[in-house]
Amino acid sequence: MDGLNDYRRARVAEILADFTTLQFYIAAAPVDPPNQEDYYTEGWRALRQCAVDGQHILNTGADTHVPITKGGLEEQSKAELQQVHLDALGRRHQGQKIYLRQAAAQRWIELRNGILQGKKPAAEHQASLQACDEQLWLELAQITDEGIYADLQAADIQMGRWTGEDPSLRAVQRWIRSRR
Repeated sequence: MDGLNDYRRARVAEILADFTTLQFYIAAAPVDPPNQEDYYTEGWRALRQCAVDGQHILNTGADTHVPITKGGLEEQSKAELQQVHLDALGRRHQGQKIYLRQAAAQRWIELRNGILQGKKPAAEHQASLQACDEQLWLELAQITDEGIYADLQAADIQMGRWTGEDPSLRAVQRWIRSRR
């Protein structure tokens, strides 16, 4: 018995609160363009995929399988909290990834609208629209698990949160793969 279960409970609550906020933002992002001719363009396709991914996280049940431990109720509670901690951290990580992808797609929409200035795409816009798409692809490629994990961890530390038992990036990635 290590006496840290109160810290573990608080940590899980913080992570779940972050995830809830992310889900709010994910759900609020647009998925359908005002002009249906833009439906299959890169940014709108990315936004729809983000909405699907966000819904998937919500629909994925928690892994509540925790082996029975020796050491009594306190040790069993510790094992259960560690499992819930991994689940919450994995969900927050995925939520942050979706949120960042949505932000990149929304920047793409603004840039594209600036190029078109209310006009329909035409040959004169071709090079600028292609550059706009390439910028989106570049931004999406820069959204990595390593970067997200490091940024979230740094933010948690800056806020004075207890991160002493946060699962590793590798554990989070295993959790993500197991939910596909």
